[in-house]
Amino acid sequence: MIDRLTVDKILDAANIVDVVSDFVTLKRAGVNLKGLCPFHDDTTPSFMVSPAKNLCKCFACGEGGTPVHFIMKHEQLSYPDALRYLAKKYGIEIQEKELTKEELESRNDRDSMFIVNEWARDWFQNELNNTPDGKAIGLAYFRGRGFRDDILKKFQVGYSPNNREHTLAADALKAGYQEKFLTNTPNEKDTKLSLGTGLCMKNEQDGTLRDRFRGRVIWPIFTMSGRVAGFGGRVLDAATKGVSVKYMNSPESLVYSKRRELFGLYQAKEAIRKQDLCYLVEGYTDVMAMHQQGVENVVASSGTALTNEQIRLIHRMTNNITVIFDGDEAGIHASERGIDMLLAEGMNVKLLLLPDGDDPDSFARKHNATEYQQYLKEHQVDFVNYKTSHLMENAKDDPNKLGLLIHNVSESIAVIPDEITRVLYIRQAAQKLHMEERLITDAVQKQILRLREEKRKEQEREERRKVPVNPDAGPERPAPTQQQIPTGTETEIHGSTVTQGNTREFTLMQMLVRHGEKFMGQMEDEDGNNVPLTVIEFIHYSLADDGIKLSDPLYERMLAEGLEHVKDEGFRAEHFFVNHPDADINKLATTLCLDNVPLSKLHAEMPADERLDEIVPNLMASLKLSLVQNELKDIIEKTKKPEVRNDKDALRELMTAFNEKSKQAKELAKECGERVILK
Repeated sequence: MIDRLTVDKILDAANIVDVVSDFVTLKRAGVNLKGLCPFHDDTTPSFMVSPAKNLCKCFACGEGGTPVHFIMKHEQLSYPDALRYLAKKYGIEIQEKELTKEELESRNDRDSMFIVNEWARDWFQNELNNTPDGKAIGLAYFRGRGFRDDILKKFQVGYSPNNREHTLAADALKAGYQEKFLTNTPNEKDTKLSLGTGLCMKNEQDGTLRDRFRGRVIWPIFTMSGRVAGFGGRVLDAATKGVSVKYMNSPESLVYSKRRELFGLYQAKEAIRKQDLCYLVEGYTDVMAMHQQGVENVVASSGTALTNEQIRLIHRMTNNITVIFDGDEAGIHASERGIDMLLAEGMNVKLLLLPDGDDPDSFARKHNATEYQQYLKEHQVDFVNYKTSHLMENAKDDPNKLGLLIHNVSESIAVIPDEITRVLYIRQAAQKLHMEERLITDAVQKQILRLREEKRKEQEREERRKVPVNPDAGPERPAPTQQQIPTGTETEIHGSTVTQGNTREFTLMQMLVRHGEKFMGQMEDEDGNNVPLTVIEFIHYSLADDGIKLSDPLYERMLAEGLEHVKDEGFRAEHFFVNHPDADINKLATTLCLDNVPLSKLHAEMPADERLDEIVPNLMASLKLSLVQNELKDIIEKTKKPEVRNDKDALRELMTAFNEKSKQAKELAKECGERVILK
């Protein structure tokens, strides 16, 4: 448990720009900063960071909050663990009581898996550096490939011995780690994501565990924040004969998915931001070799085909990417498949082909750092130049191959989302291919239409998959109209369900969050003494006097908690709500207090701090007026019913209620400066 003083110290130290910048490249947008949202598929920057408020928010998907809540969402951590993460980042020491056995067991599965992986990372490193087999086999492999000790330490590489007497499985069990987190255990909560790290495999016959990565050198695969998500292992050169799987990765699980991770991103993210460029290579040693040559803005797809999830990770750091092909044909074809995916994401793509069949690792061994960096700088070309020069060699004078080349280039241009960029590439392709621009434009348009049609069909298939087939369901019912769909803006007032003025409630909650602790007047207590009245207290008493409940239960909870704590020493409503451990409350509070959410059109230009005694009562009167107007409309509708018109007592009762509500509405309208108009 973290004491309150330490929590406050962490909250005060955590800077939203620092925290978000670890994961998203931010660019200045007036007084705020913007970037691509890390929580949804964002192609245009919709994620806003407010240094003044120390908050962030995506205005497309709605995610955001304080530094703590950003880390909770991004790293899938609990509130206490997000605080620990930030304490470590800012060098704040946390004194915690030792956790009991029950508390240790209650920590979530995901966190337990990270803990096991981090223990395993240390175990593999120790095996590499401090055991005879590790030094003679594993360390010899890395040094044989020319890697310096500082690079091995930077990437925290290790070794897993092929020794039945000395295993990670046995040592892990001795250390107290549970078998379910060591193996690849089925997950009852989510069958798609297994529980457990898969570091060990269980023999179903005798129940024994054996190490998955035995006899391999090991690369930890880090999340962007530096936690160990999984591992990659390679059989050593002397042992590859007869081995069908040279490289092996951790299995898919709660914490690791090959398609969502990029090897080296944790070590590269600062350099990528600084250079505004990312190099994409294929393997672990390629990344290490480039770091050794002074090129740190490089990541690898870890031997898998490039995925959209991996591209979006890079895009959050930079808009510019250079794909480095291995010089052999297999490397070229593998890398070419990812070009269109990168272009479709809106990235600026360049390509670089290494000579003589080299890969980035082997090329590094033939050149010094200066030569290496110079080659990278001078040999990058955009995809049009690459395709027209590389593929033209094969096409030569063959009209069929030339036609395929034109279609190939057109397909790539067609996926680019920005129209101006497409036009520029069409012009460039026409010049390179010595063809009329009109012909390339036509070819691109055909590809765009084809892609749209494919997307439409895929959406239709997706919709069909969502609809369950029930032969006994009878004829299909028509979809509800907009008027039939509940809006979530209804509440119970004096026994009648009416539509509330939710805009007014929202504005009232803005006042509560932004100014809740501030004094706006005085009230008389039970002893006849005048006591200061805060905004939160005024809202509470004003609603309670008329028996009104806010339409959103979350609003009610926030009002109740604000009332409970408003007298606490040092209470500030904005700080209290945006740092609230409840994700729903802090998310709403973030929206309510950000500067670019105006305090309603009526009060947008008023200096709220100075005119609380005007603004808050006016808002309250306006809210009450909207409720009374809805009640009046409800009465009018009831009087139109034949059964009511024929019942004199019922009609008289409704007319009395109408007159009372009309008087109330007129009084409220005077307070608001409005006229009551009912149709």
